[in-house]
Amino acid sequence: MTEAELIDIARQSIMVMIKVAAPSLLTGLAIGLLISIFQTLTQIQEQTLTFVPKMLLVFASMILFMPFMLNTLTDFWHSIMDKIIAGGGG
Repeated sequence: MTEAELIDIARQSIMVMIKVAAPSLLTGLAIGLLISIFQTLTQIQEQTLTFVPKMLLVFASMILFMPFMLNTLTDFWHSIMDKIIAGGGG
């Protein structure tokens, strides 16, 4: 395996990590922004108002996006296994 192939695998790994983590992180970001705007407008400074909805909605987004995440990881795993099999053949 050459350096170029290893760099390509590392690049693919980072892209898969970003694709898998993005739905949960973006959900947390959006909910946090909405709650902070609500807190600013109403001047309610309760910490649990931020934590509990964000935790629940991030968990819900993980369940909602689980097929996409699993498909992305499975496709990546198959490509890595194909590279291992092709390189191990001789």
